[in-house]
Amino acid sequence: MSWDFFVPVCVGDLVKTGGINQYVVQDVVSAKQLPSYLNKFKAALRSQGPLCILEHFDTGYSVLQHCKSVDLAVKEDTLELLVQVVSGLSVSLPSILVSTSLSAAERKEKLNAVKMSIFLLCKLTENLESDSYRQNIVTATGKGGKKGKAGGEGLMQWDSEREQVLQALVQLFQLDIRSLWSLSLVEEEFISCVTCCCYKLLENPTISHVKSKPTRDCVIHLLGLLIKKYNHLLGAGVKVIQMLQHFEQLSSVFAQAVSVWSTEYGVRAIIGEVIREIGQKSSEELAREGSGVKAFASFLSEVSALVPELMIPNISVLITHLEGESHTMRVAVCEVLGEILVRVLCGDGLDESGRADRDRFFDTLQEHLHDSHSHVRTRVLQVYTRIVNSKALPLCRYSEVMELAVGRLMDKSINVVKSAIQLLAAFIAHNPYSCKLSSADLKKPLEKETAKLRELKEKLEGTAPVAVIKASELWAAMVPELLVTVRKELEPTSEAEKEQQEDEEGGEVEEEKEAEDDRATAVKIAQYLRVNKYRNAVQLSIRAHSCFPESEMFASLSTLTPENMMDTLALIFKGSDDDTSELNQSLPPTPQKEPEKEGEDGELKKQEMLVQYLKDTETFALQVERAISVINTMLYWKTTSVVQEAVQFCVTVCEFSVANSISGVRKMLPLVWSTDAAIKDAVIQAYRRLYLNPQGDTIRMKAQTLVDSLSELMVDASLGTIQCLEEIVQEFFSSGSNLQSTVVQVLWERFTGKRETSSLYKRAAVLLLGMAARAEREVVLGNLDTLCSVALGEKVTEDFLLARDTVITICNITDHVRQSKGAPFRLPQDHQLFSCLTQAVAEGVVMEDPYWQSFMEQAVRLIYFLAESPDQLCSRLLQRSARLLLDQIAEGGEVNKDAGQMQDGSQESNEQGEQVNCVCLAQLLAVCGCVAFWQVSHLERSVSAELRRRRGETEEREEKEKGPAGKAKQTANESTMEEELGLIGASAEDTEAELIRNICETELLAEENLLSAFLPLLVRVCSSPGRYSHPQLTTAACLALSQYMMISPSVCEENIRLMFTVLERSTLPVVRANAIIALGDLTVRFPNILEPWTQNLYARLSDEVPSVRQTAVTVLTQLVLKDVLKVKGQVSEVAVLLIDPDSHINSLALNFFNELATKDNAIYNLLPDIISRLSDPERGMSSEDFNTIMKQLFSYITKERQTESLVEKLCQRFRTAKTERQWCDLAVSLSLLSMCERGFKRLQECWECYSDKLTEPGVYQPLLSITAKLRRGAKAQFKAQVDEFEQRLTAVHTRGLENVESPEMDEENQKAEVSAEKTVTRTPAPTRGRLKSKRGQGKPSVSKCDDSFVTPHKSRKSKKPAVTFSSDEEEDEEDAVMAESETPKVTTPIARTSRRARLRN
Repeated sequence: MSWDFFVPVCVGDLVKTGGINQYVVQDVVSAKQLPSYLNKFKAALRSQGPLCILEHFDTGYSVLQHCKSVDLAVKEDTLELLVQVVSGLSVSLPSILVSTSLSAAERKEKLNAVKMSIFLLCKLTENLESDSYRQNIVTATGKGGKKGKAGGEGLMQWDSEREQVLQALVQLFQLDIRSLWSLSLVEEEFISCVTCCCYKLLENPTISHVKSKPTRDCVIHLLGLLIKKYNHLLGAGVKVIQMLQHFEQLSSVFAQAVSVWSTEYGVRAIIGEVIREIGQKSSEELAREGSGVKAFASFLSEVSALVPELMIPNISVLITHLEGESHTMRVAVCEVLGEILVRVLCGDGLDESGRADRDRFFDTLQEHLHDSHSHVRTRVLQVYTRIVNSKALPLCRYSEVMELAVGRLMDKSINVVKSAIQLLAAFIAHNPYSCKLSSADLKKPLEKETAKLRELKEKLEGTAPVAVIKASELWAAMVPELLVTVRKELEPTSEAEKEQQEDEEGGEVEEEKEAEDDRATAVKIAQYLRVNKYRNAVQLSIRAHSCFPESEMFASLSTLTPENMMDTLALIFKGSDDDTSELNQSLPPTPQKEPEKEGEDGELKKQEMLVQYLKDTETFALQVERAISVINTMLYWKTTSVVQEAVQFCVTVCEFSVANSISGVRKMLPLVWSTDAAIKDAVIQAYRRLYLNPQGDTIRMKAQTLVDSLSELMVDASLGTIQCLEEIVQEFFSSGSNLQSTVVQVLWERFTGKRETSSLYKRAAVLLLGMAARAEREVVLGNLDTLCSVALGEKVTEDFLLARDTVITICNITDHVRQSKGAPFRLPQDHQLFSCLTQAVAEGVVMEDPYWQSFMEQAVRLIYFLAESPDQLCSRLLQRSARLLLDQIAEGGEVNKDAGQMQDGSQESNEQGEQVNCVCLAQLLAVCGCVAFWQVSHLERSVSAELRRRRGETEEREEKEKGPAGKAKQTANESTMEEELGLIGASAEDTEAELIRNICETELLAEENLLSAFLPLLVRVCSSPGRYSHPQLTTAACLALSQYMMISPSVCEENIRLMFTVLERSTLPVVRANAIIALGDLTVRFPNILEPWTQNLYARLSDEVPSVRQTAVTVLTQLVLKDVLKVKGQVSEVAVLLIDPDSHINSLALNFFNELATKDNAIYNLLPDIISRLSDPERGMSSEDFNTIMKQLFSYITKERQTESLVEKLCQRFRTAKTERQWCDLAVSLSLLSMCERGFKRLQECWECYSDKLTEPGVYQPLLSITAKLRRGAKAQFKAQVDEFEQRLTAVHTRGLENVESPEMDEENQKAEVSAEKTVTRTPAPTRGRLKSKRGQGKPSVSKCDDSFVTPHKSRKSKKPAVTFSSDEEEDEEDAVMAESETPKVTTPIARTSRRARLRN
C-alpha cells in the first residue's frame, strides 16, 4: 500500500488533489447508485472482513456527500456496515498490536482502515444526530398531544443505534492503538474527529434526561479514554467551558463527566483546568453571560457534591468570585465550601492544616450571612442547616452561628427568614446541650460550679509547686550574654576606668574578702549568675583565683582567657553532683509533685470543663429562648410560608422538650380558625403529630400518653385556647380512631378519682369529655348521674371550678352547641341535674367563694339550654336564693344586735337594725341579672326557633293533606302562589316577633314576675354609690342593671342616663369597663336609643386607666366595623391611641385603622377632620406625636386621585388655620403624602394658600422635603418643574413674599411697559375676588367644600348642673343621675332592620 489516509479538516477536502502518497476519493457515487454499491460493500465485508473499508471507502464517502438527499434507510444501512467494520477492527487488532513481527506495510494498512472507518462513522453519526434533532423539532407535541408516527419511530430507532455506535467506539479506543502510529504520535485531526462527534451528541437537549443515561455514560467514558490516552486534556477543559456557556442543561452532565474522568480514569488535572478557567472569568464577563453564569454555578455545586476532596486544591481560584458582582457565583462558591466542610474537613482527625482550612472556610461563610443579596443569605443559611444536620459544625462555633441565625429572623427577605427558622430548628434537633433546661434553671448550677472552681484554684495556688529547672538548662540560656560580659571584662581598660570600677565595687569587695573559703566564694558566684549579675561574678572569680590559688575550682584561671573563664564559671554553676546539691542548699527547697497533687490537677481540669460546658449551655438556652420569642410572633404574619415554617419550628422545639416550648404551641392554636387552608392544615397536622399520635406499647399506654399531653396543654389555658382545642379534639373523636374508647375510659377514671390526680387534671379531664361529647353526645349523656354525683353533689361548694367545668361539659350535649335540627332536646324539670344546680347556686349566694360567680353564670345558661320551662326553674332559684339571704340577715341581726356597723361600713340596714353581707347581696343581684339576660335570650332564640319549627311542620302537614289536586293547582299558579306564600311567611314571622317583643315589654317585668322585685334595688344601689360603696356590690349591681336594660326599650330609656353617669363618674375601673361593654351590647340592640350618647362612649378612650381604654377601643372597634356606629370625627380619639404608652392598646388602635382601611374611602373621608381635631391648640398634642399619628394614617392613602384631592383640601385649610403650630401640622401632613405629578400640580395651583406662611421653618422644611422626594427618578421635564418650584419656595422663605416678584406680575409689568422705578410687587389677588389678608390672620372660606375643614370656635355651653353622690351621712338625697338638660337629644335616627331579618340572624 503506497498511500496514507489523512483525516481531513473538512469533508470536501478528500476529493481535492492531495499531497504525495495522500489518499484522494476517486469516484463519488450518485445517490441512485448507492444501494447497489452498498450491497457490494456488504458482500466484501462478509468475505474480506473489516479491511474492505480500504476499497469501499468511496461508497461511504458518497453517502456523506449525499446525506441530505438519500433515504434514511441508506444512511442506516451504511451506519450498520461502519459499526460492523469498527467492531471487526476491535476484534482483530488486539493480536496484531501485541505482535512483534508486524511489517510496516501491514501497520499502514491497519492504520488506514482504522482512520477511514472512524472518520466515516463519526461524520455519519453527526449527520444523523442533526437530522434527529430537526425531526424532533418538526414532530414536537402539538395541541392534540400526538406526534407523527413515522417520525417518532425513526427517532426511537436512532436512540438505540446511537448507543451501538458509541459502544463500538469505546471498544476500539480501549485498545492501545497508538502503536499503529509511528512513535505512537496520534495526529490531532483524528482525535478531533472523534471528540467533535461526542460533543455533538452532548448538544442534544434531552441528553440530561433519564432515558438518555446509556448514551450519556458512553460519551463520558469515550471522552475519558481520549483524555487519558490521547492527550485531549486541554481540549476537553476548553470545550467544557464553551459548552457550559451555550448549553445550560449540560451542567449536571459535565459535573458527572469530570467526576468520572478524575476518579475512574485518574485525570485529576481536568478539575483544575476547568475550575481555573471559571475562576479567571471576570465580573464583567459573568455579568454579560446570563445563562453561562447559571451553568457555571450549577456545575460547581454538583462537582463539589460528587468529588469534594478534589475541590480543595483549587478553591483559592474560586474564592475570588466571592468579591464579584454575580450573586449566582457567590452562591455556588458558598455551596462548594459547604460540601467540603460536610464531607472532607469534618471530624476530630484533622491535621493542623486541615483545621486551619476549616476555620477559614467557616469564617468566609459567616461573612456571607450578611451578604448584600438575599439569595446568597438564604443559600448560606441552607448550607449551615446541612452542616448542622450532618454534625459537622465545631462546638466552639455553635454560639456564634446561632446568634447570627437569630439575627437573620429580622431580615427583610421572606426566604431568608424561612431559612433562618429551618437552621434554628436544626440547631435544636442536633444540639449537644441540655436544651430541656431554661436559662433560669441553669443559672444556679453554673454559679455553684463556678464557686467550686474558684475554691479549687485557690487551694492549688496555696500549695503550688515551684517549677524545677535544671542547672544545665539555666546555664545554656545564659551562655550567650555571659560570654559577651566575659570578653568585655577581660579586655584591657584605661586606668581611669579601672579606678571607677574599683570605686563602684568597693563595698562588694569588702564583703567578698570576708568569705572564709573557696566554697563560700563559689556559692556567691553562683548566686550572682542566678540573678544575672554577670560582671560581678566574673570579677569575683578573678579575685578568688588570687585569694585561693590552690583551689581546684579556680586553678584554670591561671591563664585568663574567655574560654578558661567560661569553663570555670560552668564548673561553679553546674558543678559535680555533690557540689550541685551543696549549692542548691542555699536556694529555696523545691517540693516534688506527689500523686495527690496530680489528682488535684485532673480534678481542676474536669471542673473547668464542666463550668465551660454550663456556660455554653446557658448561652445556648438564652439564644433558644430569644429565637422562640421572635418566631412565636411570626405565627400571625401574613405570609403563609413563614407561618408554616414557624408552626414547624414550634413542633420541633416541643418534640425536643425545649423549655418554654409550650408557649408557641398554645399561641398557634387559634390558627385553626384561619381562612388560609394551608395554615389551618399545618396547625391541625402539628397538633395531631404532637398530641394525637402518642407513643406506647399498648393501646392503654397510648391513651394515657394522649390524655397526659392534652391535659398539660389545658392546665391554666384561657377560654380562647380551650375553644380552639375543641376543634382539634372534636376532629380526633370524629375520625374513628381505635383509641377513642380507651381515651374516654381513661378520662372518666381521672374525673371520678379512680386514678390519683390533682384537681387541675380533673378539670382538664371533664373538659376533654365535653369536647368528645360534641362529636358523640352519648359520651356525656349516658353518664349524667356520674357527673352530678362527683362534681355537683354534696361537695360542690368545695370546688366551684370543677363544678363550672362540669356544667360547660354538659352544655356540649345541648342543641345550642350542636346546632341540631328537629324537635329540641330538653330534660324534665325534676331531673337530678337541675336540683343539684339550683341547690348549688342558691347555697353559693350566701357564701363568699370567688369562683361561685363563674359557676353560677354557666349553671343558669345550662338551665335555659337544657331544661323544660327554664323560667319556672329560675323563678324558684331566685326565691330560694332570696330566702337564704333573708335567713342570713335574720341570723346576723340576732348575733350582732348590739354591734355597730359592719367592718367595711358598706351595708344596708333596715328599721330593726338587721344587717346584710354586701358580698352575698352582690351575688344575689348577679343571679338576678344573669336570669334576666338568659330569659330574653331564651325567648328570642329558643322560643322563636320552636315557633318557626312548629309553623313549618304545620305547613308541611297541610301541603300533604292537599293531595294531587292541590299540587296541580299550585303548578298552574306557581308565581302567584310563591308571592302569596312569601307574604304569609313574612307576616307569620312578624307576628311571632311581635309576640316575643310584647312579652319582653309587658310580662317579664310585670308585678307578678319575681324579676321586677329586684329592679328598684338595682337602681338604688347604682344611683347611690356613696351609701353602697362596696366594690363587689357596685360592680354586680351595674352589670345586672345593664342586663335588665336588654329586656325592653322602655327599661333601657328609663335607665340610660344612670348608666352613662356610672360610666363617667364611677371611681372603680372595673365598673367603667363593664359599663362600656354593656353599652356596646345595648347599642347593637337599641341603636336609636344609644345614638345620641355616642360622644360619651368615645370619651372613655381618654380614660386614665389603661384597662378601661383597652376595653373602650375594643368595643368601639366592633361597633364601627360592623356598621352599628357611624364613623365620624370622634375617630380622632382612636387615632390618639396610636401613641398610647400601653403597647397592647397601641396594637388594638392600629388594628382598628387596618380594618377601617378595607372600607372604601373611609380613612380618606375622615382625614381632614382628624387633622383639624388633633392640631387644635386646646388639645396640646406635641408635634412629634402628631407626626407619628399622621404618618400611620397617611400610609392608607394609596390612590392618586385621593392624594390630589387631599393636597387641595389641606392647602385650603391653611387659610383657616390661626396659629403657627397649625400651619406646621398642615405642612407636615402634606409632606407625608405619597406625592404624584397630579398632586404636585395641585400643590402649585394652591400656592396662594400657603405662600405667605413660608417664612416659618416648620412650614418651609416639610414642603422642601416634598421636592426632594419628587426629584427621585423623575423625568427631565418634570424635574425642571420641581427645581423651579423649589427655587420659588427658597426665595420666599429667605426674602419674604413681599420681596419676591411672581411670574404673573412679571408678565403684567412687561405688558404695561412700566418704567424702571423701584416698586414693591405684591402677590396678585386671588381669581375669585378674595382680599389678601395679612399673614397669621384667619381667612374667609373659599367655597362650600371648605366649610367642613374650618376649625370651629369652641362654643360656650352652659355649665352642667353639679351632680352629687350620696354619702353615709346624707341618706335622703336625690339619685346621682344626669339631669334632663344633660341628656343628649336624638339627632339622627338609625334605621333598624326588619324583625324578620333579625330573627333569621
